[in-house]
Amino acid sequence: MAGKVEFYRLSKKFVSEKEASPRVKQLQYYALAIGHHVGVVDCLSPVMNMSREEYLQWIAKLPPGEARRKMEGVVKWGEVEITKEHVRSLTKVLTGAAPAFLPEEKKRADCLLQLLRSIEREPAIYLVVRSL
Repeated sequence: MAGKVEFYRLSKKFVSEKEASPRVKQLQYYALAIGHHVGVVDCLSPVMNMSREEYLQWIAKLPPGEARRKMEGVVKWGEVEITKEHVRSLTKVLTGAAPAFLPEEKKRADCLLQLLRSIEREPAIYLVVRSL
């Protein structure tokens, strides 16, 4: 099974000067503050990757339910977004499934838990998980 799964974290946002004139600075700041994508560009930085096969083995250890379905969406749709709405359920299942994880899977879970905590502290942050 070829392919790779990569996790990206929102690293910054900026306003495209080509799409917003200097006369609407207040609107630019407002758009940044509320997260609307009107002339706002999100910059995503890679934070974790693994083979598709490793990813499937890892998420297969999660109990059935909302969080697992979210993670399976990467395979089904090619990409999922993890936002503040997903933090609680993902944190719960990753923590609960930890005893079943192999050492490398435990490292991945710890990395994802750290990323989820950053979303909890700053809800404007989100993750994108892509199947490449």
